[in-house]
Amino acid sequence: MPAPAKIQSLFKDAVVLLQKLIATPSFSKEEDKTADVLIEFFKKNNIPIQRVGHNIWAKNRHFDPNNPTILLNSHHDTVRPNTGYTRDPFKATMENDKLYGLGSNDAGGCLVSLLAAFQWFFEQENLPFNLVFAASAEEEISGKNGIEALLPLLPPIDFGLVGEPTQLQLAVAEKGLLVLDCQSFGTAGHAAREEGENAIYAALTDIGWFRSFQFPKQSPWLGSIKMSVTVIETTNKAHNVVPDECHFVVDVRLTDVYTSSEILDIIRQNVRCTVTPRSLRLRATAIPLEHPLVQAGMKLGKTPYGSPTLSDKALMPFPALKAGPGDSARSHSADEFIYVAEIEEGIDFYIRLLACCTET
Repeated sequence: MPAPAKIQSLFKDAVVLLQKLIATPSFSKEEDKTADVLIEFFKKNNIPIQRVGHNIWAKNRHFDPNNPTILLNSHHDTVRPNTGYTRDPFKATMENDKLYGLGSNDAGGCLVSLLAAFQWFFEQENLPFNLVFAASAEEEISGKNGIEALLPLLPPIDFGLVGEPTQLQLAVAEKGLLVLDCQSFGTAGHAAREEGENAIYAALTDIGWFRSFQFPKQSPWLGSIKMSVTVIETTNKAHNVVPDECHFVVDVRLTDVYTSSEILDIIRQNVRCTVTPRSLRLRATAIPLEHPLVQAGMKLGKTPYGSPTLSDKALMPFPALKAGPGDSARSHSADEFIYVAEIEEGIDFYIRLLACCTET
């Protein structure tokens, strides 16, 4: 049971740190200044820290290589503020228990709450587990210089806890992402005469397939695979020329019952256009309900569910649970905020989760 006075101290420090992070722009690939803020915090608290690019990581004081190692991870990059903002996105304003500012909810509240939990366990001896805390970069763009670059440099990880806003519920599964560049071909001709083969019409046949096809297998947590055509264009700029090429983009949200390669094979068997995936990295993931981390969360009264949104969990080659304070519905929204009470609840939850996990 966390001591109330210690929780309050960690909570106050976490809120101050979050205010500093909000006030420091940290767009993806430009997180150098928030990395500096985090390093300053670790030094102030006498915690040895390591930096890899814009990624920051540390391990508990009495790290024992014979014990299992848990990764505590969240990100410190943000998206760019949208045009709907009515507030200064970099001004950490407190009003009616709400802390406003870009990145407050996604994922600053999770980041500082996980860090507070790491501090709680940092000096403890004879822990049955090791902790590695990692504040990663480029999460919002799934960049290759974020958690993917950091993981090979960390001690071997047994399982992970990923801080994202889930209202402290348990995202045991998460959809992956496959972005496809599709190209349909025809023959150029004059639009005034019956000549040429219109590549747009060829593309429309395949687009119709993407719109209506249903993959046979359903995920118990994530449901069906969702395919959406999001971009369409031709190289032709003249109104009177039948286009001989048409390019369109398909956003495919993966589930854990197919691999990316299996989905790609099914698509290629059913369309005429050329299909080129931008990446096969962002896989769908699931952690078994029987896993000690999930069981611990359920003992705390939390509910498992499948998440439609992508996180760095997709890039982790070990079981990982996504959970944290805040609400995913507020992410990337104008005038983003997190309730201050959610941060305190998040710290308490993470501490209890990790303590309970070792008893499961």
